[in-house]
Amino acid sequence: MSYGQNTGGFSKPVEIGNEYSVDITDTGRDGEGVARIGGLIIFVKNAKAGDKNMKIKINLVVSNFATAELVSGSTDTT
Repeated sequence: MSYGQNTGGFSKPVEIGNEYSVDITDTGRDGEGVARIGGLIIFVKNAKAGDKNMKIKINLVVSNFATAELVSGSTDTT
């Protein structure tokens, strides 16, 4: 039996602290932007649906979603 961080037996397509470029496709119920990487939903603070090629930094990964923030200088909004 393994102890430590439980990842549900599956590796996630993102890692905490890493940066990724994403398109924001939807808006979450709390107003955050929603993106997807490898099927994983990522809630992005201060982003909105329609934002393209946004650079994000992952700050939390749990079993069925992740949260992220926009990286400074990521301003390609429409």
